[in-house]
Amino acid sequence: MELVAILFALTVGGLLLTAAAEWMRVPAPVLICLYGLALGLVPGMPALQLNPEHLLPVLLPPLLWAAARKYSWRHFAANWRPIIFLAVVLVFVTAAAVALVAATISPVLPVTAAIVLGAICAPPDAAAVSAIADRLGLPRRLVTILEGEGLFNDVTALTLYNVAVLGVVTGSVSAIWSAGLFAYSAIAAVAIGLGVGWVLVKLGSLVDDSRVVTALGLTGPYIAYLLADGVKASGVLAVICAAFYLVARSNDPEDYEGRLVQGSVWEVLETALNALTFALVGMELVDIIQAVGDGVDELLWKALAVAGAVIAVRALWLGLAIVLGRMGVGWKQLGEHPRLAVVTAWAGMRGVVTIVTALALPETIADGSPFPGREQIQFLSVVVVIATLLAQGLTLPGLIAFLGVKADTDKETEAVRGIMAEAGKAATRRLRRLRSEGEVDDEVAARMEQWYDRRAEKIAALVEDREDPETERIVERFDAMQRIEGEMIAASTARLLQMRSSPGHDPALIDRVLAALDHRAVGRSRGA
Repeated sequence: MELVAILFALTVGGLLLTAAAEWMRVPAPVLICLYGLALGLVPGMPALQLNPEHLLPVLLPPLLWAAARKYSWRHFAANWRPIIFLAVVLVFVTAAAVALVAATISPVLPVTAAIVLGAICAPPDAAAVSAIADRLGLPRRLVTILEGEGLFNDVTALTLYNVAVLGVVTGSVSAIWSAGLFAYSAIAAVAIGLGVGWVLVKLGSLVDDSRVVTALGLTGPYIAYLLADGVKASGVLAVICAAFYLVARSNDPEDYEGRLVQGSVWEVLETALNALTFALVGMELVDIIQAVGDGVDELLWKALAVAGAVIAVRALWLGLAIVLGRMGVGWKQLGEHPRLAVVTAWAGMRGVVTIVTALALPETIADGSPFPGREQIQFLSVVVVIATLLAQGLTLPGLIAFLGVKADTDKETEAVRGIMAEAGKAATRRLRRLRSEGEVDDEVAARMEQWYDRRAEKIAALVEDREDPETERIVERFDAMQRIEGEMIAASTARLLQMRSSPGHDPALIDRVLAALDHRAVGRSRGA
């Protein structure tokens, strides 16, 4: 029960701080991590008795799935150069740099163990970067690239981690064998991920209940991860591929309820898991410090040196990207907009993968002796996470404001309205076809067409020149209608809630009407 109570306290506190971070204008992961640290320092607080080997397969798959649902193969294909540049090449470069620094400042740490530390510290955290990027209103292309990096760098880092740990445990791993393992891990993971996605799509097509389909979807990340992990493939890549396939193939235009339910469930789950994860990061630091003992002072400056190396390598790598971009090689956009490179360089906070992989290190190697430098690696890794969250997470908003890097809201708004206009045209074409086929009464069709024409007129006006007086008149009239409709829906909802609490009315029937009104209200808030 103690474990349940602690996890509950971590989650609830993390959720409250997620909300508080909005008005404090502080990145939520930073606040939550500090909260976990403070909770761990409470006198008499029992240590978390968690099996480190269970943390990664429990926490990571749903977080990856939630992020991958917002992404797609097309996003990756359109931005593959910068994503590979950051998520593959930079991970190897960072791992090598960290290993070199660690082996230099801590000669007692074997080179193979230093490589393990490099693999642990190499990947920036997708959840930390995404949480900050969403709130700060960065340009969509930059957010897309950072989210793509966050998804795929875990694939590279975890595979490198597995190879490095195996090298320490067994004493030898050849370069050819390692390259073959990387290739096998990727190919098998893609096959498993696509297979799991295909099965989930087929099961979803056989079930009409959106609740059941959503519940099946919740098992998807775990099935993909565990199957891939069971055959020594990349569980991370399997989860990503399964999510991409499921989203791409879930294209039933009439599955309105399913999309609403699944979107809401995954948003809630992602928020709760992020809160728990970053709180765990802070709390685990206390246990690791206690495990290190008297050598904390000496290890602290070493950890800060490693954190400095992590930050410096990313900055130098993005500096190289600017030079190459101006030469027309690689990520050309950075050569044209170096301020984006500065933001990208500073958006390298470490998080859950670094912590969990450090905690999951085996205690012994093949001959039964202790894993070399295990406590030291864990301490260095956790301090790197805390240092990057504080140094980069707290200063990133100010840096973005100073550089003036922000989303082109006018362009994005225009794009959204253009999409809405296309949807409206498709609806009108369908209505006219139904009318020509005699499936809709002429009077009903005429009224519906008139209504859609008015919406199309308003949307077209929003997309076009707002300086035109006629355009302004159309927009103001439609906005007034939207506001009045909102007041009417609110009044209807208030009355239904009142009736629900009064005797003589069936709550289940009232809930049906409430659901319809809620769907309409959600549609209005999203521009429908």
